[in-house]
Amino acid sequence: MNNPALFEPTFAVFPELIVYRGRYVVRIHVPASSTVHRYRGICYDRVDESDIKVSATEHIAQMYIRKQNIFTEKRIFPYITKKHLRLDLLPKIRRLAANSSRDGRHPWQEMDDAALFRSAGLVSQDCMTGKSGFNAAAVLLLGKDETIRNCFPAYKTDAIMRRDNIDRYDDRDTVQTNLVEAYDRLMAFGSKHLNDKFFLETDVRVSLVNKILREVVGNLLIHREYSSSRPARFVIERGQLLADNANKALHYGAITPENLDPQPKNPIIANFFHQIGWADELGSGVRNLFHYVKLYSGGIPVMDEGDIFKVKVPLMERSSQESSQRSSQESLGEQKGEYGATEERLMALLRSEPHITGESIAARLGITRRAVTKQIGALKDKGLVRRIGPKKGGYWVVGRLELQD
Repeated sequence: MNNPALFEPTFAVFPELIVYRGRYVVRIHVPASSTVHRYRGICYDRVDESDIKVSATEHIAQMYIRKQNIFTEKRIFPYITKKHLRLDLLPKIRRLAANSSRDGRHPWQEMDDAALFRSAGLVSQDCMTGKSGFNAAAVLLLGKDETIRNCFPAYKTDAIMRRDNIDRYDDRDTVQTNLVEAYDRLMAFGSKHLNDKFFLETDVRVSLVNKILREVVGNLLIHREYSSSRPARFVIERGQLLADNANKALHYGAITPENLDPQPKNPIIANFFHQIGWADELGSGVRNLFHYVKLYSGGIPVMDEGDIFKVKVPLMERSSQESSQRSSQESLGEQKGEYGATEERLMALLRSEPHITGESIAARLGITRRAVTKQIGALKDKGLVRRIGPKKGGYWVVGRLELQD
């Protein structure tokens, strides 16, 4: 172990002599190291009970990342200032935080921008170097696009829909913006291309697609290793939704609700999403995903943790005849004064986020701002929604029962 021709860097171990039933046993404990060691110039990675020879540069880089004692999101960028951040997103952040709380109030509403940054953990100090300032989490969550490109040049999420043109794609969105807007864009992309189904939860209509996308998209953005050069992928195919991202693996293998050992990969980003209502407590996402996928398609999602975290969600597919029949039924329903698929999704969105803006609705539903105005007007005429309060600062009430009150 102390021979540099064999081990680099060298590593000291201390044998322990044990007498067991009249025999001597030499016990050698090898603790986890903070660096990557090579034997005869070759790296090995320990996976369960096996030693795996590693030669790929990316895999070796992931080993270094995994052995770091700090989170990538806590890296300090001392020259980043407020001018590098999207301060125009802060009103939306405060509104989302208030909407996610039980009483409609959140401490961030009363804080100035500097206090909010400190409360959210976006400003920190490196105790090793003494540097302080905005950290990587602040850049990723609220950074301007140019700032993010300068700090994380490889950051990208490819959203692809591939059903008919399986060699290339039918639709694509390359997301390279801050995580707040990236969440809206990925949710909108998924909602645009996935069929929903009618489902009541405690007598309230909920969108199973939104429930599933919330967990998949949230995991894709919250638990990603952003120092990796590998782009994340969000792919909709026939019969399945695939998502994968670079990961700082703590365990290897399949993840299920039974063997779940939740540990945050980016605790600052995870807490931020939790505060604004886009993520629940740690570990609930896996349970929610298994629950809602079973209700949606009858299948079981597959979650595989490694240096690349992979999620596979079985989807509910309709035949062309079924889709055509459904479209005809919706058209007939609209002629009878009922509401169609887009209005259903709009009502579910207004019910879950009553303070949502028209721009966010358009992004989430994949329609134009003018179409949003037209759909809301139709719902108002049918007595299904109404606006409480002014255009700015007001909120939506959904459902005939509320209107009768």
